[in-house]
Amino acid sequence: MKMKTYLAVLFCMLCPFALQAAQGDPISLETMIIDVPTAETLDRYQASFLTRAYDHGAVMESIDFGVFPRINIGVSVAAHALLGSSDDVRVLDPDFQVKWKIFDGSLYLPAIAIGYDGRRYGYGYNDQRIYTDTNEYMDNRKGGYLTFSREIIVPGLNATLGLNFADFDWKDLYWFTGMYYNIADKIGLLAEWDGIRNVRDSRLNLGARFYLHPSLALDAAVRRVGRGDESERILQIRYVTSF
Repeated sequence: MKMKTYLAVLFCMLCPFALQAAQGDPISLETMIIDVPTAETLDRYQASFLTRAYDHGAVMESIDFGVFPRINIGVSVAAHALLGSSDDVRVLDPDFQVKWKIFDGSLYLPAIAIGYDGRRYGYGYNDQRIYTDTNEYMDNRKGGYLTFSREIIVPGLNATLGLNFADFDWKDLYWFTGMYYNIADKIGLLAEWDGIRNVRDSRLNLGARFYLHPSLALDAAVRRVGRGDESERILQIRYVTSF
């Protein structure tokens, strides 16, 4: 277990530096809001490294690659209780994600993408949403999804709407929607409503994205806004480069 923990730490620390960004390499495509996928994809030969620190000292590293035009694939791995003083550090099962942009959009129609997202959050919660000694997750994986995105009303304001079904089970059909607004390419305001099936299952997430460099952005957000002890603060940093 210690060896797995050390490998996870090295993975999270070194992956963003495995590739070198070209000068001025831009983060021009917002492939995610916070948890909600947009219809945008990385360009071919681009790579995105996303490191998220969230509840109970967990750290997740997600890597996505533009392997073909409009097609991205990626993998994610998380270490629970990695931050802080806990001795119970657990390397969680890796997950994968894939996205295919099937329509670029037009003057009147949104861009469309389909995909799969296996990432799960809220490790260690039981069915009553109480944090305890369990291997369950509070939030199911998004699973298969269909998403629509386009700029609306004013320049810089983008909206996304979609549906998803965890593990391809049509009985567990959810909706999601979100918006982000970029201000002078320096800061982005993020808002999304995820997991919409009933009020109890849904999540309102709010945040801000700070563009530290054309290839580097820092997100600060709150998930499950207004849910008391279930709310959590997250920080994540995203680095985009070419390979």
